[in-house]
Amino acid sequence: MNKPIKIATFALIVSASWITHAHDGIPGAKQTDPILLKNGTIHTVSGDSFPSSGILFENGKITAIGLNIDAPSNCEIIDLQGKHVYPGLISSNSTIGLVEINAVRATLDYSETGPLNPNAKSSTAINPDSEVIPVTRANGVLVAHVIPQVNGGAGLIGGTSTVAALDGWTIEQMALKSSAGVHVRWPRAPGMPSFHPDSPSVYNAVKVEEKYVENIRKLEKAFRDARAFLKAKDSGAKPLDVDLRWEALAPVLKKEIPVYVTASKLREIKDAIHWAKSEDLKIVIITGNDAWRAADVFKDSDTPVIVSEVNALPRRRWESYDTAFSNAAKLHQEGVSFAIAYGLDGPTSSNERNLPYEAGKAAAHGLPKDEALKAVTLYPAQILGVDHLVGSLETGKHATLIVTDGDPLDIRTQVLQAYIQGRA
Repeated sequence: MNKPIKIATFALIVSASWITHAHDGIPGAKQTDPILLKNGTIHTVSGDSFPSSGILFENGKITAIGLNIDAPSNCEIIDLQGKHVYPGLISSNSTIGLVEINAVRATLDYSETGPLNPNAKSSTAINPDSEVIPVTRANGVLVAHVIPQVNGGAGLIGGTSTVAALDGWTIEQMALKSSAGVHVRWPRAPGMPSFHPDSPSVYNAVKVEEKYVENIRKLEKAFRDARAFLKAKDSGAKPLDVDLRWEALAPVLKKEIPVYVTASKLREIKDAIHWAKSEDLKIVIITGNDAWRAADVFKDSDTPVIVSEVNALPRRRWESYDTAFSNAAKLHQEGVSFAIAYGLDGPTSSNERNLPYEAGKAAAHGLPKDEALKAVTLYPAQILGVDHLVGSLETGKHATLIVTDGDPLDIRTQVLQAYIQGRA
């Protein structure tokens, strides 16, 4: 009788330790003395690369890049011996810090109940002590756009996202942009049922279409109510009860921050961009395989797109095997502003370390190599509005960078050192 009890007790203790355990590493100490990395190839990404050169940073910011840099008297000098320096990679579609173990519900904090949660802030939920953070950082990903997700299939607005550097004691130390945008999961457009057409089913195309339109109307009503609330508040006619949902949409309606819309199918992408135009909103589309089919729509509307799921299978029988692999290359050829991310839907934080290989796959299928690198450094920084801080190696920007023994998009490359705002 005792044996099952002991096993159950042990399992409970192990489960609890998984939930509460934090990683051993502590955040890097604030940079006090200047650091000069010399005799390496400096890949600025935004401009030229400098072989056999150095990069100097002081107080967390880059102060010099070039061949002959005069090191201050108190400078720490590190000889790279021919290694490479790149800006830290940026994950532009992530739930890192919101998810620890997908299978353990108590470690999931990426969504709230209800369909409309613009007031849910990822900045208040990110766990700086997450085990996932150092694992991700070890492969060169030093910055993440952390997006709260919608609640299941019924959700529409997930919350307000955060751009965070992946090192710090608190989110206040980590945040580069605490309110980066509001995340909308566009209603799923009708499609062919996944089961065999000859098998009996309850699939009703008319009802599915009606549900799709109904959900769009709910989203339109939410923004209409938010405008009415803010207009009444600004008028000062009478005191209003506080509604945090509509307060959170104010920066979006004022076009201070964008709305990030996850829309996968061609129809969803077109409808989402049309909706944003009618609402006069800044919009960024987060999408999967169908991005290439909407290249003309992105270009005509000047809408940036975050391409996810490069390493993915085709979604339709008629599509080529490399549909997802060549997605980014086709967008580049059409002159679309884009970035490459890892996951599309749901919690994907545990695999964010594989971000560089998403860009590497795109480079192997038609995307120029320098564009693939920009797609995980400079371009996401521009789309997220933090390119004045990170994304490239330039004087005045944060010293958020990695030292490698080769191309970071190559799976054989090792990340040897990493600095976030000058902190080793």
